[in-house]
Amino acid sequence: MSEALPITPTASHALGDPCAAVSLGSASEGAARAIGLVEAMRRAKKSAAPTPDEIVEAQASLERRIRAHLAKGRVQVTLTDNRYTMISVRRLNPSAAKAERVAPAPGGAKVDAKDRAPRRTSERKYEVRLHHMFAEADPVITRALARYIADNDADASRVLGDFIDSNSDHVRGRGRRAPAQVIFTQGETHDLRAIYDELNARYFGNRIDASITWGARTGTPRRRNSIKMGSYAVEDRLIRIHRSLDRAFVPRYFVAWIVFHEMLHQVHDIRVKNGRREFHSKEFMADEAQFDQYAEARHWERSHIDAILTY
Repeated sequence: MSEALPITPTASHALGDPCAAVSLGSASEGAARAIGLVEAMRRAKKSAAPTPDEIVEAQASLERRIRAHLAKGRVQVTLTDNRYTMISVRRLNPSAAKAERVAPAPGGAKVDAKDRAPRRTSERKYEVRLHHMFAEADPVITRALARYIADNDADASRVLGDFIDSNSDHVRGRGRRAPAQVIFTQGETHDLRAIYDELNARYFGNRIDASITWGARTGTPRRRNSIKMGSYAVEDRLIRIHRSLDRAFVPRYFVAWIVFHEMLHQVHDIRVKNGRREFHSKEFMADEAQFDQYAEARHWERSHIDAILTY
């Protein structure tokens, strides 16, 4: 996303609707709705009350507009005021089969076996968290969102990156250009968002304010000399976890330990000692050892290092 390109007439024609022109009247109405939405989001953040109607309506409207460009699948949109992550996508695979309960037949009659067969479902679900700058997006952007959400489309990602760059002034508290980050938390085996949320509540009192994502996919599997299993970008408050850990043989507690380690970087400042930066102070290491399954995770790492490095 950092290589976002300007939207050219060709790209707009490919991704958008030729009837997407906006009149001055509708533009001013959209601006008023956007202001009202931001105010509602800030009120909601300070209150435990139910989500304001303005936010619910804006989310439902955006869902409908994105869904119009999806060949299949359901999309659930949550609008945010996040300063660091503009788009977060969680792809949920459909269950292979969904068992249906069958009520006993009247009078004790037998129920045919075919009536008890599980019902197959093929509809995918996409849980998407979007910065509120997308609330009034035109058809060019909603179609790009749909193509990126469903297919990870490269052209769509460039259009979205340009949109984010041009709307960076909507990002609260950001004086510089906002990072165009697209986040994927749902892996093939592990869900990073669920792990992060559980750790944040259990160990940090929900005080950690960061985004988390799986790293980029790599090419043909091979034996590597080293793998950086996790990283934390201080400026963007972004945690990346290596895709090598998103495999069935890797236990959830091990992934959680790596995530926990990266979350600690927001708690402990990077010191300069003898002219060198110290990322892992004694205090950092002491806090890391507080992870419940610390010893177990360290032992598992030593026992499976070759498998981790082969990716």
